[in-house]
Amino acid sequence: MSNDKGLLSGSITILIGAVIAIMALVRGPWQAWLLIGVFTLWGLWVVLILLLPYMQQAKRRRQRQQRERRLHAEGIAQSTFQVPELEEPVSDDLLLRYANHRILAYLRSSYSEACFEWCEKRPAELIRTNGTGRIRLHNVDGFDHADITFGQDATIQCDLLKIVPLSKAGTEQGDEANIPPNKQPIDPRIWYENCGREVMETLIADLNSRGHSKLTLRENGDICIQQDDELVPQEHLANFPARVYWPRLVEVFESKGLSAETTAQGIQVSW
Repeated sequence: MSNDKGLLSGSITILIGAVIAIMALVRGPWQAWLLIGVFTLWGLWVVLILLLPYMQQAKRRRQRQQRERRLHAEGIAQSTFQVPELEEPVSDDLLLRYANHRILAYLRSSYSEACFEWCEKRPAELIRTNGTGRIRLHNVDGFDHADITFGQDATIQCDLLKIVPLSKAGTEQGDEANIPPNKQPIDPRIWYENCGREVMETLIADLNSRGHSKLTLRENGDICIQQDDELVPQEHLANFPARVYWPRLVEVFESKGLSAETTAQGIQVSW
């Protein structure tokens, strides 16, 4: 637009100069004809300057429409092919290998040397029907079996087990019967995945939306936030690990992107 104004003002300057020259140098009937010609040419020039942007816009619109029609025609021509049919569904062996890798990755997140074998005769059917099957564990301290559940939302749940013969059950479990759940040997990482992760993630999202940036886990499993001068419970974690497991639990929180430290009041988690 500023370029058009510059051309228009320049053309007016040229027009004035041409009119003065004709008035000064030409006499008689030729003077009127020359003035008419100069004004006619100047009028055409002004019209051209004013219409040029619209003409260019219309040209670009026509080019764009032609390009879209050409691409549309090419797209139609390219899409007229036969969609190949899938030869076969995923085989049981391939499906089972996929599931095995996911189970192994879950186990090795806590036990780096873990390996397993299926106790089921047809584990692939459990995967397709969202069932539960048992595996035999190796190199997993404290556990020798696990129940694997395949969810309808493509999730896998792993419950670790310790199978003891009935003849030894009374002697081995008699001493543990009176031990509170949070005093029994546990793996903090597995406890967090099975008992703590969902509660913690939901509560942290809610607290963060309300302006909080930290919480405290008490020894009894209460999740508290600081309000004025006191800790106010918000949620409760079942089977919260004993204090002896807190250093490893702090590492678990840090691996999830949280900041954690042990204090006199409990484990302080911030985000």
